[in-house]
Amino acid sequence: MTSPQSQPHTAVMLMAYGTPRHRDEIEPYYTDIRRGRPPTPEALADLVARYEAIGGLSPLAELTERQQQRLQQELDTIDPGGYRVELGLKHAEPKIEASVEQLASEGVTKITGLVLAPHYSTYSIGQYLDRTRTAAEPHGISVSGVDSWATEPAFVEFIASDLASRLEQMPADTHVVFTAHSLPQRIIDSGDPYPDELRSTAQAVAARVGLEEGNSWSIGWQSAGRTPEPWIGPDILDVIDDVGANGTHPGVIVSAVGFVADHLEVLYDLDIEARERAEQAGLAFDRTACVNDDPAVLHALAQRVVDAG
Repeated sequence: MTSPQSQPHTAVMLMAYGTPRHRDEIEPYYTDIRRGRPPTPEALADLVARYEAIGGLSPLAELTERQQQRLQQELDTIDPGGYRVELGLKHAEPKIEASVEQLASEGVTKITGLVLAPHYSTYSIGQYLDRTRTAAEPHGISVSGVDSWATEPAFVEFIASDLASRLEQMPADTHVVFTAHSLPQRIIDSGDPYPDELRSTAQAVAARVGLEEGNSWSIGWQSAGRTPEPWIGPDILDVIDDVGANGTHPGVIVSAVGFVADHLEVLYDLDIEARERAEQAGLAFDRTACVNDDPAVLHALAQRVVDAG
C-alpha cells in the first residue's frame, strides 16, 4: 500500500470495455454484458467461433494495458510523480468500482476519468464516468473527466496520415467509410450527441486528407447488438453493398474511428466480415489502423487529463 505522503495528487481512472483474457472467461464476460443473464449455448458458441477466427482471443486486454503504461509515461513527462494511472473496466476485471475502492483504501481524494473512446455518448463515456462518480461519492473522492476527444488534433492526424497513405495504394476514387459502434435508436432519439461526435471526427479527418463528403466519404455504423429494438444505421455492410452497386468506386477503405484498439469488432466485424462483403461486391478493401498505444495520441490524451483536473 502506498503511503499518503507518497501518493500522487491525482489518480487517473483509465476506462475501457474489457475482454476475456482466457477462454474460460468468455462465458462470464458474455453474461456480464447481458446484465447477469447467461447466453444461450448457440450464442456462446457463435462468440467463441468469432474469437477463434481472429486467433483464439482478442488482443484488447494486452493493448489496454499497453495504453495504460503509455499514458503513465506521458503523464510522467508532463508532471513527474503527479499522476497514477489505474485501469477500470466495464465488463472484465478490474471493474471500475473495484478500482475506485482500491484507490479509496489508499487515501486517494481525487480521480480524473479518461475513457478509451473518443466520442461522447450518455451510453458510453457518460456511463463510465457516472459509475466512477457513484463509486467514489461514499468515500468523498472528487471526480472530473474528459468528456470527449473526437477532434483531438493528434487523433485526427493519426487517422488522416494513415488514411492518406492507404489511399495512395488503393484504386483512384476509392470510397472511405468512417465507422463507430452502433447504439440503440432510442438513445439517439433522446437527443444523445453520439452521431454528431462521429461526424465531427469524420469531417476533421476528411478535411485533413482532402475528401469531399458524399462522393468521397460517408458514415456507417457497425457491430449492432442482437436485440429486437432498432439500432442506428446504416450498417457498414449495407454501405459496402451500396458502394458496390453504385459502380463508381472501385474500392472502399473503412476507418473505424470509434475504436482505439484492435479487438473483436475490428478484427472480425471489419477485417473478416466487411472484407468478405467488399470482395463479393467486387471492391478492393482496406482498413485504417487503430491508435493502440501510439505515443503522440497518448501524449495528447495525457495533456487532456491534466487540463481536466
